[in-house]
Amino acid sequence: MNNDKKLTTASGIPYYYNEDTQSVGPRGPLLLQDFILHEKMAHFNRERIPERVVHAKGSGAFGTFTVTNDITQYTKAKVFSEIGKKTKVLLRFSTVGGEKGSADTERDPRGFAVKFYTEEGNWDLVGNNTPIFFIKDPKKFSDFIHTQKRDPYTNLKSPTMMWDYWSLNPESLHQVMFLFSDRGTPYGYRHMNGYGSHTFSFINANDERFWVKFHFKTAQGIKNFTNEEAVKMKGIDPDFAQRDLLEAIDNGNFPKWHLKIQVMTEEQAKTYKYNPFDLTKVWSHKDFPLIDVGVMELNENAQNYFAEIEQSAFAPAHVVPGIGYSPDKMLQGRLLSYPDAHRYRLGSNYEQIPVNRCPYMVNNYERDGFMAVNGNGGKSPNYWPNSFDDVKLDEHTKQPAWPLESNLADWYSRNGEGENDHYSQPGIFYREVLSTDDKKALIKNISGALKGVSGEKKDEIINRQLCHFFRADIGFGMAVATELGVNVEGAMPKEHPKAESMPS
Repeated sequence: MNNDKKLTTASGIPYYYNEDTQSVGPRGPLLLQDFILHEKMAHFNRERIPERVVHAKGSGAFGTFTVTNDITQYTKAKVFSEIGKKTKVLLRFSTVGGEKGSADTERDPRGFAVKFYTEEGNWDLVGNNTPIFFIKDPKKFSDFIHTQKRDPYTNLKSPTMMWDYWSLNPESLHQVMFLFSDRGTPYGYRHMNGYGSHTFSFINANDERFWVKFHFKTAQGIKNFTNEEAVKMKGIDPDFAQRDLLEAIDNGNFPKWHLKIQVMTEEQAKTYKYNPFDLTKVWSHKDFPLIDVGVMELNENAQNYFAEIEQSAFAPAHVVPGIGYSPDKMLQGRLLSYPDAHRYRLGSNYEQIPVNRCPYMVNNYERDGFMAVNGNGGKSPNYWPNSFDDVKLDEHTKQPAWPLESNLADWYSRNGEGENDHYSQPGIFYREVLSTDDKKALIKNISGALKGVSGEKKDEIINRQLCHFFRADIGFGMAVATELGVNVEGAMPKEHPKAESMPS
């Protein structure tokens, strides 16, 4: 048998003329019957799947998560079942607002999405490099993202759109201050933290529920670009973060993150001074200290970027027994929108793509649809219950009842009574978290960005945003106003709330 590799079509048919199209004479018109031409061009025309609406530009790698500490008192999830247990992971990093061809050193939050390939199914922990976000209700997400994309008239990025939106939504202030500190321009992906950001839940073997937040602390140490360095790197190497991660792993310099959690009981949640399910807020580390869980190491680059990174799909809806959701409104919205986005971008059977496929047992009755490539269930029944297979329900996966605080459904304001403190935590971030140099960078970065606001509403937008800065910290507001050359009397809010202090 001849084992020579032959050039073939996708259907396995060998062919010879790969560079010359059949024609009528050497200079005549081409023949429709040369199907190799059509096969090559038709496939080429379809090589680009729709890019992600957000998180379009990304990098990723495979690795291992290893449990180092016992947290079984909080969760029965098998991924945490014993010290030393190892689980394969895929981690995808990304910028949020830029297109697929944008620079990965842009000022932008960074996506931090982890897929744990556990024996109870794939668990996707989909977060950012910040513990908070700009908004707290999912209905606002598309409007917010539109301001980060391109102006419908100019087709240009618009500082005016961004600052107009932020100034009209003070709930965004906390994240805006994170973004315009040097944390908004991390030095690649290896030197930044990752967060689940939302509040999730743990359920233990006794069916007790706890609220939990996930923190991945970089073992490489935090390192950021200054604004000037980030702008310069955009011109030198717009793929800096991708190259840095790829080369580090290729050279055996495997990056690591320490997974830690914060845990809150259901009773503590009822009386905590902040809504623990508000994505614009953090939990104080003094009130809820970090608990060590394990170490994640990236040690294997994808062999093919498109197949394993571009086609990877993460959804916070994908949790495993022992891990659950919370009333976090943004999380609740993402449970629907993420799988829906993947079905649009990759097809209804996106979880059959190898990088997304659970490597352990999968049994369900979903059939047909585009790209059903797993045998489509063969001749087994496509309904349940039935008399022919032995698929059983697993009692282990049951969750305890979730008591609700109200039986009245309504359109409650996300910033209603007790939910409208947008300034305490940003003020604490400025006064207690940022160093003197960090504060100077924040003031410089924000004032530089605000100078990009233009048009007839320029002064109104800038003054409205300055009011938020004053309310967070009067010294911060004064510093930005001075940098902008703004009349402080005109921009100062009529009332300034008493500053609050909270341990970090």
